[in-house]
Amino acid sequence: MGKCYPAVSEEYKKAVDKAKKKLRGFIAEKNCAPLMLRLAWHSAGTYDVKTKTGGPFGTMKHVAELDHGANNGLDIAVRLLEPIKEQFPILSYADFYQLAGVVAVEVTGGPEVPFHPGRQDKPEPPPEGRLPDATKGSDHLRDVFVKQMGLSDKDIVALSGAHTLGRCHKERSGFEGPWTANPLIFDNSYFKELLSGEKEGLLQLPSDKALLADPSFRPLVEKYAADEDAFFEDYAEAHLKLSELG
Repeated sequence: MGKCYPAVSEEYKKAVDKAKKKLRGFIAEKNCAPLMLRLAWHSAGTYDVKTKTGGPFGTMKHVAELDHGANNGLDIAVRLLEPIKEQFPILSYADFYQLAGVVAVEVTGGPEVPFHPGRQDKPEPPPEGRLPDATKGSDHLRDVFVKQMGLSDKDIVALSGAHTLGRCHKERSGFEGPWTANPLIFDNSYFKELLSGEKEGLLQLPSDKALLADPSFRPLVEKYAADEDAFFEDYAEAHLKLSELG
């Protein structure tokens, strides 16, 4: 039995389609796909299965959530998106931010991630401290992604592959540099770089290296490095699950 999605009006669906086109042009022009993907992820990744709180419900627009340490720099994403959001008042921020994440993957050459509208905006941001810490290892990754969010080991590795996009900024995260040579192209090069060892100018975080050290994670890293189609298929599934938590 498939998942049941909230019913939305034809007018709402048309607004989603129009907003998607606007976002495609804007994200491609500004080269801001990594930032938009981070916004969508950090919005969704606060979900807690036990308390049914947090998740992709538009709370990132609140200063209280933007002030969380893990969200340094995401105020830029919120500010960049606002003029487009104002053109579509019918859309929830919850849907709009997740739509931006889907488009960010698509315009950089990644898989098409299904998008189902109907998320409602919630008034209260989640507490700080629910997002993964890049300085920690596989136990921490499972605490956050599996125990807190309800995702799987496969989802952890597939989602980590999105580090093929973007770079770290020292003033935001304490780390500096891109993971891959082409940080505006969505492909499987993150996994190839991980297996080939550290290189000058490219980044490998402790949480990245944990994927190699863990006996469940490493076979997936090797699989995705060898087979981009397999990575794209599993990534699209994992991104969809993340974007629909709650």
